[in-house]
Amino acid sequence: MVERKDKKDRSPFDWFEDWPSWGFEDIFEDFDERFRQMQRHINRILREAMEGKIGEGKPIVYGWSFRIGPDGKPQFREFGNVGKGIITEESVREPLVDVIESDDKISVTAEVPGVKKEDIDLEIVDNNKLIIKVDNPDRKYYKEVELPAEVDEKSAKATYQNGVLDIELKKLKPKKKGKKIQIK
Repeated sequence: MVERKDKKDRSPFDWFEDWPSWGFEDIFEDFDERFRQMQRHINRILREAMEGKIGEGKPIVYGWSFRIGPDGKPQFREFGNVGKGIITEESVREPLVDVIESDDKISVTAEVPGVKKEDIDLEIVDNNKLIIKVDNPDRKYYKEVELPAEVDEKSAKATYQNGVLDIELKKLKPKKKGKKIQIK
């Protein structure tokens, strides 16, 4: 079971963490209330921005992504430069990132629009963390991506087109396929 946070420290989206303990009908009973919470959260951010409490004339970027992970559990991710209603340092935006793992490689896709490929810095730390960083006068992005397995940093291949960064990394220890057992 997921450790519950104090109500003031919980994002309106933390309810997805509790999903496995719900029955199917419970999801729909709670859905309307959760979406109202999300709407209040976004309205608060917009109201504070309009009142000048956050942003100080800097762009505000906020979004979220929802998908069902390979383990069948929902994954909800926020991105942008607004975290808990606060513009992050120097308006650094957190790009939306998707990580897909196969038997022998890990593919990472990140949305970093409005920059040139020369502005993008990629770094692999300790063979299991990818750092994506863009620092130019117009746009700043930063994201540390925990990789699901150790990777060979020499195998990294990256492409950037139309604001989408794709990175492929080979695993150091590919998953071995199991041995089939014949049933008699």
